[in-house]
Amino acid sequence: MSKHSHSNNYQTSENPNILTPSPISHRSHRSHSHSLLEPLEKNEQQSVKEQDFSKSIEDLLTHLEFDVHAGKIWFGGQRMLLNHAHALWRLREELNLTLGSDITQRLFFRYGYFAGVEDAEISKKLRPDGSWKEVFLSGPQLHTIRGMVKVVPDEMTVDFDSGKFFASFDWYNSFEVAYHKKFNGLSETPVCFSSLGYASGYTSYFFGRQIAFKEVQCAAMGFDHCRIEGRPLEEWEEDTDLQKFFNTERLNTELFERRSNFDEVKRQNPNTRIKPEGFFSAIGESPSFKKATALTRKVAKTKATVLLQGETGVGKEVFAQALHEASDRNENPFIAINCASIPTDLVESELFGVEKGAFTGAVQTRQGKIEVASSGTLFLDEVVELSHRAQAALLRVLQEGVLNRVGSHINISVDVRVIVATNEDLQTAVTQGRFRQDLYYRLSTFPIHIPPLRERKQDILLLAKFFLQKYAAMYNKNIQGFTDQAREYLNLHTWPGNVRELQNVTERAVILNEDHHLIDAADLLLSNIQDRHKQNSQKLKISADSGSLQLADDSKVNEALETLFYEGFDLENFNDKLIHAALNQCEGNVSKAARLLNISRAKLDYRLSKSSDNRTP
Repeated sequence: MSKHSHSNNYQTSENPNILTPSPISHRSHRSHSHSLLEPLEKNEQQSVKEQDFSKSIEDLLTHLEFDVHAGKIWFGGQRMLLNHAHALWRLREELNLTLGSDITQRLFFRYGYFAGVEDAEISKKLRPDGSWKEVFLSGPQLHTIRGMVKVVPDEMTVDFDSGKFFASFDWYNSFEVAYHKKFNGLSETPVCFSSLGYASGYTSYFFGRQIAFKEVQCAAMGFDHCRIEGRPLEEWEEDTDLQKFFNTERLNTELFERRSNFDEVKRQNPNTRIKPEGFFSAIGESPSFKKATALTRKVAKTKATVLLQGETGVGKEVFAQALHEASDRNENPFIAINCASIPTDLVESELFGVEKGAFTGAVQTRQGKIEVASSGTLFLDEVVELSHRAQAALLRVLQEGVLNRVGSHINISVDVRVIVATNEDLQTAVTQGRFRQDLYYRLSTFPIHIPPLRERKQDILLLAKFFLQKYAAMYNKNIQGFTDQAREYLNLHTWPGNVRELQNVTERAVILNEDHHLIDAADLLLSNIQDRHKQNSQKLKISADSGSLQLADDSKVNEALETLFYEGFDLENFNDKLIHAALNQCEGNVSKAARLLNISRAKLDYRLSKSSDNRTP
């Protein structure tokens, strides 16, 4: 496999049982001023010294945030956990006793591998303007910040053109070594499986090919410290833990007996499995949504008039289309009309047709939408906007199956199934005299209420994932999901625009995403949620100076606000000046200005384009 090849999800290495996530690109960014990775020239080598490694770790610490009000820890938009090292070790010992050492080692290695992959994705967001070396060294630094082991770089040689790679790191204070020696004494073999998995996962993801690390010496065996070396998988003469612990065929064989009892329970209880609805492509699992789809399914095969009720943006036309497709009329026309978009003086001719010469401008006879939809389905959205004359004519179509074109007294027979929709309460419109009572009773034969998105909380992420896949493919972006914080923002938003708003927010986020594999909270531009978080949350951050936790202090902000306001103060103008002041301080570097303002590069680009649009005459 070429080291530059890409795919939407995962790449297969030389070992078919090992999967490598799509790499962080080295070549695709070279032409941009904010290049993420700058490859070395051919045969150039880099030796990484400890002082180079430690001097910039402070910038990573500032991204670690403790939200003590919500009980969450955030890092790079992903949720973190502060775990007991002893508890993790006790779990490892329990697994050793119940599953055996080989499977336990494999599980801990894979846990570390996937943690490394996650950090490799985060690293490019935290240092978007760094050289490839600065970005890559985020991994060993994050490994140290996590408290797993102190990592000291020794040597690293990389040649992107030939694919050459070698790296060595010294490890000190490994938690796996400490607890093994505490409870089991010295070991005859290396014990740092999760840390080794982390190094392999991080590096493999970063370079887009399988890089296997080996622990060539381990402090648990009596050495002063641990030491690891990494090479491309195919350059190791003997098997590595990466090959052994990701051999899924071997793992499945060993776990077959443990899984067989569970499989038998599933076979005996087939009703516990999730079955597809098999009706139409609406997405949702919430009870209120399932009720609406169940009613839709029941009425689909009939000719009954259906009244779809729900707020703007809930997907009423999707339901109407589903009713048509599930009916016996699905091979005939489906005509959808938004009654609110047709001028009042044209609505009758648009719906019922017009005879030549009926009025000035009627130069030829023309069929109306109802005639066009004959033998099929007519969907009238915002039906409450129809004029009283149009309402009377529609009632005649429903009751007698006939209509007259404007300017004609000839009855035309039509066979049409009518579906109407409204975001208003039609009964209230009847009381106010805006809607005919007899038409209301005729239309409300079979009402279906489509719930707003705020009442479908468990459907939000399902819909967001669907829209993400759609727009990532449309805009040719390799985006695989949302960060934990982005998912939380999606769930917290009230979605007044319902599914349509979610669709638009997701499309915009895909456009703004800067070649990351995950949509971040900042990409969503849901500022109301972000502001609420800031107001309601007591947050602790790591001080870049002392390394200790400190309460996020707004005292400096409050002092500035006291002298800020003046007569004629303009908030938008102030925001523009603030942004341009940050750009001036950063000599026009947009990414640095975004970090200075504590917003994403995408959000700053959006504000700059908005500011430019506002200035355009």
